[in-house]
Amino acid sequence: MNDLLQSGEKIDDLMRNGYRIIQDPNRFCFGIDAVLLSGFAKVLPKETVLDLGTGTGILPILLEAKTEGSHFTGLEIQEESADMARRSIALNHLEDKIDIVTGDIRDASKRFGASSFSVITVNPPYMIHEHGLTNQSDAKTIARHEVLCSLEDVLRESAKILPHHGRFYMVHRPFRLAEILAKMRAAGLEPKRMRFVHPYVDREPTLILVEGLRGGKSGMKIECPLIIHEADGSYTQEMQVRHGF
Repeated sequence: MNDLLQSGEKIDDLMRNGYRIIQDPNRFCFGIDAVLLSGFAKVLPKETVLDLGTGTGILPILLEAKTEGSHFTGLEIQEESADMARRSIALNHLEDKIDIVTGDIRDASKRFGASSFSVITVNPPYMIHEHGLTNQSDAKTIARHEVLCSLEDVLRESAKILPHHGRFYMVHRPFRLAEILAKMRAAGLEPKRMRFVHPYVDREPTLILVEGLRGGKSGMKIECPLIIHEADGSYTQEMQVRHGF
């Protein structure tokens, strides 16, 4: 195990199937948004999944644990993060189920081809390029800001990669909701299902989970809100039972 770790890294328990993940606190560690997206996405038996901007591979690992999909691929532009993801795959002995590819989201359709995956997931940078940007080459900045790809890039490439009625799943911030829905429809990813995530029952939502259908017809279901915490700060029953908190 020690030969899989590099200086400054740690191993965290994912509380699923005994799986663990290698992370570096000085770069970027996964958050609750990735865990919630892995529970929102639907992956059927024999389906293949592409996770765009996979970081350290958290979504492919969680989806392999939670679904019956046949194979999972993570695309990541930062080689250091991709390398960390590959080592986490090896740590969990998932080399036959998960591939990590180093590459640019903006070229994803050229790399993988049309209709190459049944499902796409993405936990993209939430912030527009100009919002609070300091160091464009910093790993945390790249993960949080649209420095190396935009929302349009994500949606365009996803629409090219998915087959007719292929499914697209994304977690994002509510302040960009109008833009997200408009750009999904423009790209040919019809919004079909959405859920708001609230930190407490009396607080505004801080996240949204969205499902899109490639070439789908108009009509969207708004699911009941997901509440993360009880009033005393403990996790709600859904968070404990469904998401392992």
